[in-house]
Amino acid sequence: MDSYVALKILWWLLLGVLLMGLAIMVGMDMGVGALLRFVGKTDGERREALNIVGPHWDGNQVWFILGGGAIFAAFPTLYATSFSVFYIVMILLLFSMIMRPVAFEYRSKVATDRWRTSWDWVFLISGAVPMIIYGAAFGNILEGVGFHFGWDGQYYQTESFLGYLLNPFALLCGFLSLALAIYQGAAMLMIRGTDPIYSRAKKIGSAAALVAMALFVVGGILVAGMKGYVLTSGDPAMPANPVSGQVVEQVAGAWLHNYEAHPILWAVPLIALAAMLLGSLAMSARKAILAWWLGAVAWIGTIATAGVSMFPFLMPSSDDPNQSITVWNGTGSEYNLIWMTIFALIFVPVIISYTTWCFHVMRGKVQPPAPQDDHAY
Repeated sequence: MDSYVALKILWWLLLGVLLMGLAIMVGMDMGVGALLRFVGKTDGERREALNIVGPHWDGNQVWFILGGGAIFAAFPTLYATSFSVFYIVMILLLFSMIMRPVAFEYRSKVATDRWRTSWDWVFLISGAVPMIIYGAAFGNILEGVGFHFGWDGQYYQTESFLGYLLNPFALLCGFLSLALAIYQGAAMLMIRGTDPIYSRAKKIGSAAALVAMALFVVGGILVAGMKGYVLTSGDPAMPANPVSGQVVEQVAGAWLHNYEAHPILWAVPLIALAAMLLGSLAMSARKAILAWWLGAVAWIGTIATAGVSMFPFLMPSSDDPNQSITVWNGTGSEYNLIWMTIFALIFVPVIISYTTWCFHVMRGKVQPPAPQDDHAY
């Protein structure tokens, strides 16, 4: 295999790893935020829930930065096009995420019910909205995105942002993402929380896993029937030029072609389904740590299912399928990918190591903070 092609495939895999890390770690924090008003009935209980993720949430945001940085550096065509096409959606995502640190800092500054309740709603919105958008983005890409390029390489968008946000399949994927985040957040609350937060999280989390499982199955049925994209001609070693160099066709059921060609790949969605089911059972059996890891496997299986279905596509164009962005025409130069690989080999293990160390140091149950404790959230 050509070294340039090998690097392209490697970075497709690394992009998947970064998206999985983002979903697991950031999704866990978002899930706790979305659950805050439901697992905590009193101010003390809600402060306990916030102190469970409080030491970790800003460190976990590194995965969000890594994901965006990897797309920017390794897939410049994808970065430029996707961030432009989804511009208003990105602004909505960033605004909701910006409100999250503000809520952490300001919620307990004023000891009144109205003040703290208002910020609790901010936690719910800033937890639920980003995860819905995250899942909806996968749904949009599976359906095909309304864009094309002119002769000069300028992109043109033909679908409104409301179409990306509000179409039924994208919303289904968004709620699947939210259900997995709620499950992961509930598992974290069980690991470090005490009753009554523990019991409420167990009940909600076990149900969320089953909801995610049902949405995943329904989504799979819809994907099997929708028009997908097939690359019929194109050199894997081609430069980053989506305007020419490949021939793409839209074919009903095309997203299942990789599974038909390599039946072993059916193990990927089956692992996701098994992890969701077993995770719900583990949570009901009060095996919180096992449930958390099964939630991580569920995220990995879900994102890998989308990646395996679409390969080698990154963002297909519904306007002009031939101009779809793929792994072959959307990556940077070979020189760029070599240096990116070196940096990834250094910094990704460092991030995993310090994240593991932080969770190890701050292990154990979190007790409800005293009302006058200014060092707690």
